Amino acid sequence: MKSILENRPVLAKQVADVAEVAGYLWQKGWAERNGGNITINITDVIDDEIRNMKAISDRVEIGSCLPHLKGCYFFCKGTNKRMRDLARWPMENGSVIRICDDCSSYEIIADKPVAPTSELASHLSMHNYLIGSGSNYKAAVHTHPIDLVAMTHNPAFLKKDVLTKLLWSMIPETRAFCPKGLGIIPYALPSSFELANATVKELADYDVVMWEKHGVCSVGENVMEAFDMVDTLSKSAQIYLTAKSMGFEPEGMSDKLMEELKVAFNLPK
Repeated sequence: MKSILENRPVLAKQVADVAEVAGYLWQKGWAERNGGNITINITDVIDDEIRNMKAISDRVEIGSCLPHLKGCYFFCKGTNKRMRDLARWPMENGSVIRICDDCSSYEIIADKPVAPTSELASHLSMHNYLIGSGSNYKAAVHTHPIDLVAMTHNPAFLKKDVLTKLLWSMIPETRAFCPKGLGIIPYALPSSFELANATVKELADYDVVMWEKHGVCSVGENVMEAFDMVDTLSKSAQIYLTAKSMGFEPEGMSDKLMEELKVAFNLPK
């Protein structure tokens, strides 16, 4: 049986980008065992042949009605699959799913019946919000950056925008490339709708959200953009933690310098 990617170069490129990012997450040590997940909305590159494909799985209930996802298609990392394997064999460690007309269930259509990520509720809730808000964002990446997760174990960093301002102040690129900063979500059970709903709420103000003592979730126009924002925030966290390990509190950029940067680059907030 041929792959759904065969003779579909645009779709194949999007899946290849997911595989590339999966490799980066593993290399950085952010994806222990089967940790983390990636989903991309591929609806805009789906042709009639794919739309007519029969399901290769039973219908699976999502657990919530997501009306903006009717007829949408997603490529998803598989549950209990490793990022290092997704990087090498994406269609064996991920699958294409179709949201059913009831907007509350999905079915797998290709290539193999690989069950999607256990965090699917959070990911699909985010995609439902993005479509409903008119966003052109298509990708969602969840991963476990060591430095950023470590910082959430300090209650002082969990107050609104405290961590955002600290990370912005470490290096100008963070303010420029993560202009909305970092939202903070108090600990919630992984895979729960409590976590999904809290994430969606934060996406109204942020492109990257921190799940306390768990990991980061980022959304972007494509999977590379979503990864880049987390990578940039992680660099700032490393600068801060390196300075602390040298025995001093880093000075950081002043509010005046950050305001100057905001005006120069026409940044939000």
